[in-house]
Amino acid sequence: MNAVSHDPSDREPDWVTTRFGVEVTSDGTGHAEHEVRDLVVLGLRHNKRRAHLLVSTVLGKHIPTPPHVVRRAADDLGAAIIEQIGADAARDSIVFGFAETATGLGHCVAQRISASRYLHSTRRRLPGVVVSGTFEEGHSHATTHLLQPSDPRFLDATAPDETLILVDDEISTGTTALGAIETIVATRPRARFVVASLVDMRSADQRAICAKAAADLGVEVSYVALAHGSVTLPPTLLDDVWELTSDTLNPVVPERAGVTTLDLDWPKGTPDGGRHGFARSDAGPFRVATEAAAATIAEHLDPQRPVVVVGHEELMYAPLCIAEGLEQRGFVTGYQTTTRSPAQVHNVPGYPLRRGFRFLAPESDPETPRYIYNVSSDALPDPQVVVVIDTPADTPELRSPGGLLDVLTTAGHPVTLAILLATDQTQLRASRQAVNP
Repeated sequence: MNAVSHDPSDREPDWVTTRFGVEVTSDGTGHAEHEVRDLVVLGLRHNKRRAHLLVSTVLGKHIPTPPHVVRRAADDLGAAIIEQIGADAARDSIVFGFAETATGLGHCVAQRISASRYLHSTRRRLPGVVVSGTFEEGHSHATTHLLQPSDPRFLDATAPDETLILVDDEISTGTTALGAIETIVATRPRARFVVASLVDMRSADQRAICAKAAADLGVEVSYVALAHGSVTLPPTLLDDVWELTSDTLNPVVPERAGVTTLDLDWPKGTPDGGRHGFARSDAGPFRVATEAAAATIAEHLDPQRPVVVVGHEELMYAPLCIAEGLEQRGFVTGYQTTTRSPAQVHNVPGYPLRRGFRFLAPESDPETPRYIYNVSSDALPDPQVVVVIDTPADTPELRSPGGLLDVLTTAGHPVTLAILLATDQTQLRASRQAVNP
C-alpha cells in the first residue's frame, strides 16, 4: 500500500502531477548523486496559504522509513557542510534545527559534523519554561517557533568567527531561515551562518531576495543542499485542492490491539533531544541511553513482525536512535513521527499519504488535533508500533478515546508505549503542572 519506494526506479507515476499539473523539477546539482525527485514526492495539504506538500522520502516524518535511510541522508548533508566550510569550522559550529520536521535531521547533522552544540526551535509551551525568542513561518500550519534553551547564553557566539548552521528539510523561499537569523542576531550578534537543507527549491528571484536580506542584516549566509530544484504550481491549485475531499481517516478493524507501557530510565542530566540544548559532551550518555532503551523495547516485541517506531512531533532524534537499535537487532524497522500538519489522504497509486490518523493532542494545546500518516506500507505490512514520548506528553489525552493510542489500536496495531522519563527537574516540574494543573 505504500506510495513510495526507496528505489526511485520502482515508483509509480506521481498522482498530484497527473491530477493537478504540479511539477517538481531537479536542476541536477545535488550532492552525492542526490536529485530532488529522489528526495521528495508531492502531497497535498489543507491550508489556504499553500496547497502542496513536499513529502520527504528520507526524513521519516510522513512515511515510515528505514532508519539507515534517514541517517544516510543526514550524513550526506553533514558531509556537504564540511565540504563547504571545512571540518574545523564545522566542529566549532553550533547547529540549529527547525521544528517540527527538521529537529531530528538537525540533530543527525550535528552528530555527523561533531558540532559543539545543538538546539532546535519548538512549539511546545509549558509552565515554567522560559521562551527566549520567537520567529514566524508563514506557510506552516503552526506558524510560531519558540526558542527555549535552558541556558540563555546557549546561542551566544563563543568566538568571533563561529558559524551557526540552520538545518531544515526544505528551503522553499528562505524567509523562515532569515527570520530565525534576524531573531538571533538581534540579541546575540554573530556574522556567519549556513542554511542547510535536503532540498533547496528557491527561484533565482528568491535567492536574490535572500542575499539582499542577509546584506541588510550585515551577516554572511551561505546555503548547502543535497539537491536543488523548483516546483511549478497551476494558478488554480489552492482552490482546486481546497474543494477536494480527503479519504476517511482513522481506519477500524474488527479486533482492537493492546498496549504495553514501558517506563524507560534516562541518565540524569542528559537531555533527551535538542529542545533545550544539547552539547557535544551529551552525545556519549545519550547514545548509551538510547541503546539501553532499544534493548529493553526489543524484549517486548514480536521478532517475526515488522515494527514502526513513532516519535512524538518534535521528539525525533531519540526515537530514530531507538529505531536504529531495533534495526541492528534484526527487526524489519520503519521510523516516522506524528505531526501537526493536516495533509490530505488519498488511497491512490502514486500518492505518498495513503492512510491517515487524526487524534487528540496529548499536549500542550489539546484542542488542536494531531496526525500521523501511513504507519504501514508494502515493506512494513501490518506492523507493531513503538510510540516514543517524553514525560510532558504522558497525559490523559494520550490514552483517552480519540487519543493516539486509541486510534492506533483500533486500527489493529499492537502498541508498545515507551516513555522517556524526564530527569531535568524544570521539565519534570513543568510536565507535572501540565498534567495536574
